[in-house]
Amino acid sequence: MDMSSGGVAFALKQATLEGKITITVLMLFSLVSWTVIINKFRQLAKAKKWNRRFLKAYSDGSGPLMIYESGKQFAGSPMHDVYTAAIDELKTQLDRWGEKIPQHGLSAVRISLERALGEAAVSLEAGMIVLATAISGGPFIGLLGTVWGVMDTFSGIGRAQQATLATMAPGVASALIATVAGLMVAIPSLFCYNFLVTKTKAITMELDNFGAHIETVIATEYLRPKDWDSLDEQALSFGRGGGDEPEMSAEAH
Repeated sequence: MDMSSGGVAFALKQATLEGKITITVLMLFSLVSWTVIINKFRQLAKAKKWNRRFLKAYSDGSGPLMIYESGKQFAGSPMHDVYTAAIDELKTQLDRWGEKIPQHGLSAVRISLERALGEAAVSLEAGMIVLATAISGGPFIGLLGTVWGVMDTFSGIGRAQQATLATMAPGVASALIATVAGLMVAIPSLFCYNFLVTKTKAITMELDNFGAHIETVIATEYLRPKDWDSLDEQALSFGRGGGDEPEMSAEAH
């Protein structure tokens, strides 16, 4: 289609200063929206790829600390960031309490895990507000330009006192192009927003599931049993010889 001889070129040529300002604002808005869309597609694709690689390395490992101790890096994997935050806190607690950590040590690990999950979710959702604003604001900005252009058109007809189609058509056409521009901003943003939200929710759910898994593993392998302190006291008492054997020997005499 040759745009130079179509209605779009005619409408743009007849646009008033206000209409041109409106269309320029919408074009800038569209540029920002497409920048966000491209960056989000790249970010989510990278996160999915590196999450898959991290999960494979984690599954092939002999224990929950293997990846951490090996120093392998998975740049772009939010799942690895969650894992690192949990193991960092676990190592801190192990350095403090020994080979097993108490319940409040596990609570500290859980807090670090939840903080990392929240930061990952915020990072995945960053920029989505721009698309939501483009969806809701683009048509209204275009409608503002259309209403303004129609108002100017009818004002000019009133001053000229000539209500003919030839005098109305250029003004109405230039006014409607603002609405077209607003819809061209909103419609791509709407489809991409829905797709990106679905992908983001899927990755966030995977992170939540992995967070629950790593917390369960840490609790199973590194949490002290409830009777840990009593077991320590019994062991110490047995090591000192206890108090029962002397009594038994006295009765024997």
